[in-house]
Amino acid sequence: MPVSRPAAQWPRRVRPPVTEPRWHRLFPLAELATGRMRAVATAGGEVLVCRTQDGLHALDNTCTHACARLDEGRLKGTRLSCPLHAAVFDVGSGAVLAGPASAALRTFPVRVVDGVVEVRLEAGMA
Repeated sequence: MPVSRPAAQWPRRVRPPVTEPRWHRLFPLAELATGRMRAVATAGGEVLVCRTQDGLHALDNTCTHACARLDEGRLKGTRLSCPLHAAVFDVGSGAVLAGPASAALRTFPVRVVDGVVEVRLEAGMA
């Protein structure tokens, strides 16, 4: 016959850390006009959301060359220019289009749900 123990004596279940990416609500889409960009702070750094004729794009807000904030740069079409040394990145892929940067920007999936922009971030960035 099984022995009954009070609940306080049973071992506690430990929840594993969240390791899967998840969607985060950022701001209403109506607040970001086409041709504009907006930086959003997260625990792991800033994410830059760009709205172009091609749609929404989300990427790191820090230049891979000299750590400048890209939201202070210029967005022209799908080309994002760094304000410090004029490195140019493609907002869709994060690829370097013109130096001095040599490493691509990290990009993130982005979507709109019920009129609100959401970005899918890795667990460490949430």
